[in-house]
Amino acid sequence: MKGNARRDRVYAALPRWILVEEHSETWKNDLTSKPRFLPRSPNRSKYEILLLWSGHTGKMYPVPALRVERRFGQTYREHLEARGVWQPRYRVQKYTDGTVALPLAPNCLPELDLHTLQLTVAPGSSISLVYIQTPTLSKKERVMSDNDKLVKTLQELLVSHGERWSEELREDIPRCWQRHGDLVLVGEGCFLQHVWKSMGMKLWQAVAHGLGCKRLAQIGRVSSDEFRTPVVTMLLGEDSIVTHVDNRIRYEFDVTKCMFSSGNITEKLRIASFDCSGETVVDLYAGIGYFTLPYLVHAGAAHVHACEWNPHALSALKRNLGLNGVSERCTVHDGDNRQLPLCGLADRVNLGLIPSSRDGWPVACRLLKQDTGGILHIHQNVTSSPRPTGPAPIAHATNSPGGEQGAGLGPPQKSDAQRGVWKGWAEDAAAIIADLLCDISGKPWRTSIQHVEHVKSYAPHIHHLVLDLECRPR
Repeated sequence: MKGNARRDRVYAALPRWILVEEHSETWKNDLTSKPRFLPRSPNRSKYEILLLWSGHTGKMYPVPALRVERRFGQTYREHLEARGVWQPRYRVQKYTDGTVALPLAPNCLPELDLHTLQLTVAPGSSISLVYIQTPTLSKKERVMSDNDKLVKTLQELLVSHGERWSEELREDIPRCWQRHGDLVLVGEGCFLQHVWKSMGMKLWQAVAHGLGCKRLAQIGRVSSDEFRTPVVTMLLGEDSIVTHVDNRIRYEFDVTKCMFSSGNITEKLRIASFDCSGETVVDLYAGIGYFTLPYLVHAGAAHVHACEWNPHALSALKRNLGLNGVSERCTVHDGDNRQLPLCGLADRVNLGLIPSSRDGWPVACRLLKQDTGGILHIHQNVTSSPRPTGPAPIAHATNSPGGEQGAGLGPPQKSDAQRGVWKGWAEDAAAIIADLLCDISGKPWRTSIQHVEHVKSYAPHIHHLVLDLECRPR
């Protein structure tokens, strides 16, 4: 009876929603028998959470998630992150029917109103509440686990050399890295302490063992040459050719010669969701095919003209087109895109160069079809003020007339200053493009801002944005 009384007291103290693994110490002494439900009662949410526990075994439990169409996934994700109800511990679950499940923080569920959420964030989309039965840890969580393995391996290396571990040394090891197959790329601001230098090749062998890779390289700042060549040094292994797979697209390139930004994955996924059937697309800054390949493989573009002047990137681009079976639908143009002998053939033009694609704007305007126009996707690094700190409260449903904000989870929150800077940049770009189109064609054009996409934070207060600009002759 004593055990039952204690269990009742624990039940009474539980919040409506709980991740049991965060409270394993509470449960492991007397609640290790079998799965149970929280008792149903009128004052609890209709979505009663199933509490599964197995002491401190570390098993994964079902995770509540919002299931949406893939093309709306990024929009909903940004919204959930801004409201502080995104669950960053787990990866997005992808389904074969073209939908994705976005993990949610369980404590938001009693406030969740699917109908008003849909109307507020993406009218016309289809959403539902589901549970991911076998959740996968997010990249950040897996990196944290790998970081622990790396620390353990380096501690053992130091002991074997008669050295002592310290917090200064912990601060001197990498906390994040890029993984390309069996090669890991670490940043330059690590392993600076003198003790590491005395270990020679054994250090890099230990790091590779801790990170579970065979090859190791270190990247410095991108060089200021016209090709933005990465400054990469191979630390372990000689072959610098790697293979990276994103969204079922295979990229093969030389890490010492070509740039690869993992932070652009959201934009590649967004392009993959476009319907470009029958369209001719021009990618003015193709690189190794970062955006060219999603247009061909997933968006279904009829033909893509890919422009690139870095000989190493050109070689990788041609190889990647073949690896992904789309060579016949792509024409590669070698050299400065400002000298491109094409005009009036594009339904859309991708200008994927940062910090600015401004030099390519006149070229893009010349490439658009003169009778029907098209869409420009303009990349730019835009400096703005930081977002306010701390999660915004979840708004409760209201009966406000006119569908005013305040229902469901509310819109993504940005500071007024940031919103103003982004809007100002987009409006300035639209005006400049309209003037360029008028000068080139000799007739007026209408430009319309369709969307401004936030790709990533490039540096403090500097954001990589993409403007989707519709351009039509009047």
